[in-house]
Amino acid sequence: MSADLLAVALPAPERARTPRLRAVAAPQPARRPRLLYGLVAVAGALLIGATQMGLSVLTTQTSYDIATLTQENRALGWQKQMLEDQVAGLSSPQYLAANASALGMVVGQPPSYLRLSDHAIIGDSAGATGATSIDALTKAAVPNALVGGVPLVTDPASSLSSGATVDAAILTADSSTPPAIAEGLPTPATH
Repeated sequence: MSADLLAVALPAPERARTPRLRAVAAPQPARRPRLLYGLVAVAGALLIGATQMGLSVLTTQTSYDIATLTQENRALGWQKQMLEDQVAGLSSPQYLAANASALGMVVGQPPSYLRLSDHAIIGDSAGATGATSIDALTKAAVPNALVGGVPLVTDPASSLSSGATVDAAILTADSSTPPAIAEGLPTPATH
């Protein structure tokens, strides 16, 4: 037989039987938590609370800032609209015609042209003479509230009235013929 078989056949030397359980010495007294750990925990909690309060204050302040900026934006929008209305009124044909009339300008005659090849003037070479057929300063046929009471650029003492002054003759004219446009376009009588 071989040596391996002999090792298996022979019983193993018995070990000294020692009990696996043993008595424990008296428990060690419980340690009190160290003061440093307690201070770190309290300081951490205070830091977290202060951070939350700070963020809450910043959020609230930002909300107030947004509300203020929204209010300013709305006020600027209204101001922009008022300025656009003023520009629209001051650039209206009625206001421009009244300023031109105050300057002494008259409605032009048929146009004249200069031919450059021989320096000839084609058309009436005389300038516009006489009075204009449209009186934009005193006979505003259509009321314009945007320029009512606004002084003219050339004559600060005069301004366009806000109401229309339409002749009674225009309102009672025969409806079969169109009204004369000598004093501007008439407005219809409405209720």
